[in-house]
Amino acid sequence: MSYPAAPEPSEPSLLAKLISETAGTFLLVFAVVGTGTFSAFFGAQDAGNPLGVGFLGVALALGLAVMIGAYAFGPTSGGHFNPAVTLGLAAARRFAWSGVLPYIVAQIVGAALASTAVFALASGGPAGFLDSATGGGFVSNGFGEHSPGGFGIGSAIAAEIIITFLFLLVILGVTNARAVAGFAPIAIGFTLTLMLLVTIPIDNASLNPARSIATAVYGGGDWLAQLWVFIVFPIVGALIAGFSYRFLFDTVKKLPAQN
Repeated sequence: MSYPAAPEPSEPSLLAKLISETAGTFLLVFAVVGTGTFSAFFGAQDAGNPLGVGFLGVALALGLAVMIGAYAFGPTSGGHFNPAVTLGLAAARRFAWSGVLPYIVAQIVGAALASTAVFALASGGPAGFLDSATGGGFVSNGFGEHSPGGFGIGSAIAAEIIITFLFLLVILGVTNARAVAGFAPIAIGFTLTLMLLVTIPIDNASLNPARSIATAVYGGGDWLAQLWVFIVFPIVGALIAGFSYRFLFDTVKKLPAQN
């Protein structure tokens, strides 16, 4: 007995791709901002309370969210969830430049919805909780007095360029046609976890302009004034990775000349 083969899936529509990017970015930002707001330092006032997940927990939350999002939404949209990733992929000729602006808009919308959801949840907390969260920047990125470790603007710029550059190289490498199929989301998720462990103490780890915009809106004030660093320099790192990868690694084997 034989069974008919399953039909080939059709190319997703642009609307489906944009919805997937919005949903995936929502998942990513909700995970990192929610963990940073509610769980990172839970019970910190009690030195004997081990419930707070700290920097490691925040890094794992984002890495897991990206991994899950890539498996869930990647088949539809490619699973960018980050304007820097979209621009880097376009620079590497892995994504059409014509799709860059719609993707970035969808990512910013998803990120803003996620930070708004966390804000709404925080507003139902105990007295003073929301004021404390927003007063501390609402998990925003920053340098100088707004850096978790007191690092200056030079360190923040260098970290965002270097870390986003490395992150994009990994994405481009594990999605290469020569890479082992099926494992790209795992490698990408764990790479992002590692990158956050390096950069959270420096500037609270952006690597993603959409995430930075979404949190700075609720951080307000000085956080918004420093936002330009976390828009410009992740994009710089991603573009360097995209353009350099294309020439260094993504070579195409030439066919022998025909007689």
